[in-house]
Amino acid sequence: MAEETTQPKTSRTRKNSAKTTDYGKVPPQAIELEELVLGALMVQKDALSLVDEILKPEHFYKDAHKEIYTAIVNLNSKQEPIDIFTVVEQLRKNGKLEEIGGPYYITTLTDKVGSAAHIEFHAKIIVQKHIARELIRVASTIETKVFSEENDIDELMQEAEGMLFEISQQNIKKDVVQINPVIEEARERISKAAENKSGMSGVTSGFHALDKVTSGWQKSDLIIIAARPAMGKTAFVLSMAKNIAIDRRIHVGVFSLEMSNVQLVNRLIVNVCSIPGEKIKSGQLEQDEWKQLDTKIRDLYDAPLYLDDTAALSITQFQSKARRLVKNHGVQLIIIDYLQLMNASGLKFQSREQEISMISRSLKGLAKELDIPIIALSQLNRNLEGRSGNDAKVPQLSDLRESGAIEQDADIVCFIHRPEYYKIYEVENKDMRGVAQIIIAKHRNGATGTVNLKFKNDYARFMNEDDDRYQTESVILPSRSNRESYQNDLDTPLPSHNNDVPF
Repeated sequence: MAEETTQPKTSRTRKNSAKTTDYGKVPPQAIELEELVLGALMVQKDALSLVDEILKPEHFYKDAHKEIYTAIVNLNSKQEPIDIFTVVEQLRKNGKLEEIGGPYYITTLTDKVGSAAHIEFHAKIIVQKHIARELIRVASTIETKVFSEENDIDELMQEAEGMLFEISQQNIKKDVVQINPVIEEARERISKAAENKSGMSGVTSGFHALDKVTSGWQKSDLIIIAARPAMGKTAFVLSMAKNIAIDRRIHVGVFSLEMSNVQLVNRLIVNVCSIPGEKIKSGQLEQDEWKQLDTKIRDLYDAPLYLDDTAALSITQFQSKARRLVKNHGVQLIIIDYLQLMNASGLKFQSREQEISMISRSLKGLAKELDIPIIALSQLNRNLEGRSGNDAKVPQLSDLRESGAIEQDADIVCFIHRPEYYKIYEVENKDMRGVAQIIIAKHRNGATGTVNLKFKNDYARFMNEDDDRYQTESVILPSRSNRESYQNDLDTPLPSHNNDVPF
């Protein structure tokens, strides 16, 4: 028996020795605090509730302590009492009792603690030591790879960002707050919304029918705008960026992973100057078109529009850039074109779907952190193309490409649908030539519905239907909240805006 109990100790000594010599110094650790926390968990009832949100088995430095804490968590999940005897029995079931030093070691832990008075403070220190060790691990890994000439520096930079991002995600914890300050903030936002005679509580899109349903793009919301190729996703957000940044001087950031900055600006020039894209691309303009270009292009100068065309943008790069845009330039809305071209460089996933899920969760988290709306374009899968019938071509939430998490994380999901593209020229006795439907399929805080906009393909421009003396139409579908009030709002025309500039 003596030989059986001494052998694991020898193994542990070697293992801990390896840890000590890996970096030439003893890694950050708090063994005594680990012992105190584990002892307190077995001495005082309900002590685990004070630390279970911040403390995980991997945070412990000593392997034996990881196993003991795992046993305690297992007992808690089964709603069984936590004490010396139940922990010993759980370790025995896990096959780890002798490995951690037997029942005697468990009793030594409880002998070292009198109460759980400072258990939460001690647990936070243990977590900080774990983070310090993780930072050392990342630094050592990157240092080793930097010395290898086979590795690309740009790829290493993204890998380092990804690993640091993963560590930072583990350390995110937000405390609960009493309701009073939240009520005050909500009351203040309602008051500000009341001062806005247009009824907008968020950032206006410039499309009246759409704004009636959404009341503008709201702070902290993640908005997904999805469509099949050739539906005009980029044209839609650029038309919207023109409405917001150029017409209303609201600061907007645009991240284009597909087009260069020059290509984006060329499309804006087409939009603003009403000159066909082919002529802008070739430069074959008539004399009056040159005059029109010189006159209209002035509207683009000094616009609070910030462009970034970094290809293969990682989520960590985007987070850093977005934070700087908000801090340094007062950006109030960010557009990403498009979601599926982003990556989580430096992190490993079993599937692309898991990677997209992580990216969408991060975008929603960033929208909350920066307290601005983030609009991300998304592709739809090919299933839509295979469906037959007029209504079958209308996008559905299940058509979102690569991840159901996109639908879950988004506050609003809009689809762009142009029946004319599928040679459907009439819907419910309405001429659909040159008409784009914006389908609000998910609206976490309001109504769903469909609004119609005009689409000028030659100018890559979306417009209000009444911009050319056409009446804007919108159909509000049944909603789980405020259905009647939204319908009444739609029946009431919006007040005109002095700064609305027709195309």
